[in-house]
Amino acid sequence: MKFTGTKDYVATDDLKVAVNASIVLERPLLIKGEPGTGKTVLAEEVAKALGAPLLTWHIKSTTKAQQGLYEYDAVSRLRDSQLGDARVSDISNYIKRGKLWDAFTHEKRPVLLIDEIDKADIEFPNDLLLELDRMEFFVYETGENIKAKLRPIVMITSNNEKELPDAFLRRCFFHYIKFPDHETMTRIVDVHFP
Repeated sequence: MKFTGTKDYVATDDLKVAVNASIVLERPLLIKGEPGTGKTVLAEEVAKALGAPLLTWHIKSTTKAQQGLYEYDAVSRLRDSQLGDARVSDISNYIKRGKLWDAFTHEKRPVLLIDEIDKADIEFPNDLLLELDRMEFFVYETGENIKAKLRPIVMITSNNEKELPDAFLRRCFFHYIKFPDHETMTRIVDVHFP
């Protein structure tokens, strides 16, 4: 697997090196840059170029790390128990899989995009350290351990709105996408408007 850019995405040499290094080293690629420099589109193009499925987790200010793993819907289970629903006896009916769970159990090695991580609470990146490092997590409600069959290609974007914790940064391969120079901008315009 090697990313060399695509016909729709002009990747600079240093960006290609960063993407390929993160794939080979199996470390998350943290991509920072100004809004509009192509961070999110990069993940889409990497997935397209490698023929890999793309799973996207858009982060908001209210997003919690646990939502990326799974969520347990206790309210629905309580309601179903009051209505006498037979599904209530199997707790797994009330577990909603998150994007990391989907990425860990995918049949083909996926590209997992964690988009705009800096929008979340400051503790959000730290809450994902263990899961991204070991590529596994435990589901307490069902007692099962979810471990990645194939280590996903993890790409994380940040608009640099807030600083990320040092422990998180140490586990990532980092690349800053600079605003394109005149020559690169000309190539980008030519791709989209020949």
